[in-house]
Amino acid sequence: MSDHAGAALHVMAGVLRDGQGRVLLAQRPPGKHLAGLWEFPGGKREPGEAPRHALVRELHEELGIHIDAADGTPLIRVPWRYGERELLLDAWQFSRWQGTPASLEGQALQWTVPAQVDPATLAPADRPILQALRLPSRYVITPADVTLEQAQAWQLRLEAALAQGVRLIQLRLPLWPAAKVRALAAHLQQRAVQCEANILLNGDIDGARSLGEGVGVQLKSAQLHEQLERPLPWAQVVGASCHDASELERAARAGADFATLSPVAATMSHPGVQALGWPRFQQLADAAALPVYALGGMAPAQVDQARLHGGQGVAGIGAFW
Repeated sequence: MSDHAGAALHVMAGVLRDGQGRVLLAQRPPGKHLAGLWEFPGGKREPGEAPRHALVRELHEELGIHIDAADGTPLIRVPWRYGERELLLDAWQFSRWQGTPASLEGQALQWTVPAQVDPATLAPADRPILQALRLPSRYVITPADVTLEQAQAWQLRLEAALAQGVRLIQLRLPLWPAAKVRALAAHLQQRAVQCEANILLNGDIDGARSLGEGVGVQLKSAQLHEQLERPLPWAQVVGASCHDASELERAARAGADFATLSPVAATMSHPGVQALGWPRFQQLADAAALPVYALGGMAPAQVDQARLHGGQGVAGIGAFW
């Protein structure tokens, strides 16, 4: 992300991951803004300081550790506003350091698996970092032309996808009655919960709410105008279909865990729609306050390309089955 935020305070956040896949969280101490909430450790970047250098310095001052010189990869940059206070939260991941993290500034610390963190206990700007850690790099969507007569075959394909490691699936089945889509989600639900996967219903908030854990919703772009708050509990994933900056902003305001942004490349299904291209995708993803998947003309092999351009990964239909 470019420093488009101008006067925004540039804050660095470190995601320390140990050998058991846990991450380190620090609790904001009494007397500070958002006291009692948890956050990823870090601190302010000084003017002219390189981001990674600033974070390595902050982690040493706060936790007493020395980050390995070759370690560190950017995870997500989150523009956020707390009232009149504007900040850019720049999160990097690390897995190698010397020393044992200790509380040198009086804050409580805890190691925890990302999947077990309640987002409500985190500072709001840190929640997109948690979601970026939880979400997979591939988001698979069912083809829109699947008929009800193909239900049994597609149930087997979806079960196989979960068995093969797919962890985020949208049931986009416009030719099916809503009750049949819900029934399919209910059938897959237990398996999804067991393997920490999520099945998303297309636009069906009530259906997802009735089914509970393991089933979420992908909000249609038109629904974003109606959502003034998060439509589901934190235990259920909320995605949002976006095509421009205003929709990405609405998705963040609605408390979505992630957004899809499309079309990145030209697609046969939308021949008259102008593709964003990777530079514009990166510009929009960088300015978004939530993880963003590249959608439209994507294939699983383009995960690294999407990551390079600020995305969480890739989402798609045809090339993903």
